[in-house]
Amino acid sequence: MAGGSWTTQNKVRPGAYINFESNTGSFGTMGDRGIVTMPMVMSWGAKKQVMELEPTNNFQEILGYSLLDDELLLIKEAFKCASKILLYRVNGGSKATKTVENLTATAKYEGVRGNDITVRISEDINAKGEFIVTTYLDKSVVYEQTASSIDSLKSNPYVDFTGTGALSESAGIVLEGGSDTTPVTQDYMDYFTAIEVFDFNTMALPVDDDTIKSTAVSFIKRLRNDEGKKIQAVLSDYTSADYEGIISVKNGVKLADGTVIDKVKATAYVAGITAGADVNVSNTYKSYAGAVDVDTKYTNSQIVKALNAGEIVFVANGEKVVIEQDINTLTSFSSEKDKSFRKNRVIRVLDSIANDIQKIFSNYYIGKVTNDDDGRNLFKSEVVNYMKTLQGINAIQNFNSDKDIIVQAANEKDSIIVDAYIQPTDSMEKLYMKVTLN
Repeated sequence: MAGGSWTTQNKVRPGAYINFESNTGSFGTMGDRGIVTMPMVMSWGAKKQVMELEPTNNFQEILGYSLLDDELLLIKEAFKCASKILLYRVNGGSKATKTVENLTATAKYEGVRGNDITVRISEDINAKGEFIVTTYLDKSVVYEQTASSIDSLKSNPYVDFTGTGALSESAGIVLEGGSDTTPVTQDYMDYFTAIEVFDFNTMALPVDDDTIKSTAVSFIKRLRNDEGKKIQAVLSDYTSADYEGIISVKNGVKLADGTVIDKVKATAYVAGITAGADVNVSNTYKSYAGAVDVDTKYTNSQIVKALNAGEIVFVANGEKVVIEQDINTLTSFSSEKDKSFRKNRVIRVLDSIANDIQKIFSNYYIGKVTNDDDGRNLFKSEVVNYMKTLQGINAIQNFNSDKDIIVQAANEKDSIIVDAYIQPTDSMEKLYMKVTLN
């Protein structure tokens, strides 16, 4: 993480830039959003590992395909709004391979994509005793090197070479035998275990298995309630979750090029747009980038029923497709969680407060600041400044710095208790207008 001191607020890299002065200052800022995680069934790439992807990555090298290929459709959709994807390949398989004489070429990763790899060996006419070894993927050159023997061959991002002895020309060593396995429930359990230690905003779960969905709900609830990690997950057609941490997608869309993204695949886009939304922004009536129609149309009464059930519904609006309402699956309201908790904009504010204050306290106060009046007032000033930042961007309103943050000593000498009173804002969604003719 970048760091250091600052004079003006002109830093480019994310990091903690802190000046220490005699007067009390604010250490904490709002955390960045935009990180999505997603498990996927794939035909290339490291299995059972979390891969950190950004839009500038070489996707063909890492995942075997480009963002223009159908195989990476979900990643492309998520990246329409997400800044980073923590991808996890849930399945494995066998590696494609081929042995010719003393040389064995083996695909870097398991999967059928390895069967599209060909290695060609030709003499280098400009260097006696040297050979040009070219690796092709789908008949396109992806790697080339010069070697004098099998022993001097270097593995590349697509192929591992083994063997000893002299090289000989070959018009094409075509790898074969690569295969994909079908993931089982345990593979998704392994994903939940692996991703728990990473920081992210939203999880997409592009599966249609209720057992896996149910496990995901339990996982999200545990992280939110027990671990303090305020995240959300996007599932398809799963309103039974009845929880502010779970978003359910009812239908899908049709893209301008004719591609149909059903409700299961649409979880990737909704996760991206949810993770990428700022705390002062609602995704209600947000356009689905590139979509021209929905895959399933609903009547007014059906849409009302879906909204009351806590579902994200895509609707056609002229030549665009929009999210009818940015809500989650919470429908069992109570005095502790009223109707406002079903709005994802409100949840983003609450989650950001929980995540950011936790990081501020962890990074700058635990073990560093004495738990006395001065120390508690210092922390109160920190929280007040944070809340003022939220109010400054219209994420909360009516904040009173004198009354709405109370920091007191708790029962034990090393503990404090904070009472915070906030009013998250929401976006305009309904217009009730009365027109009177004079």
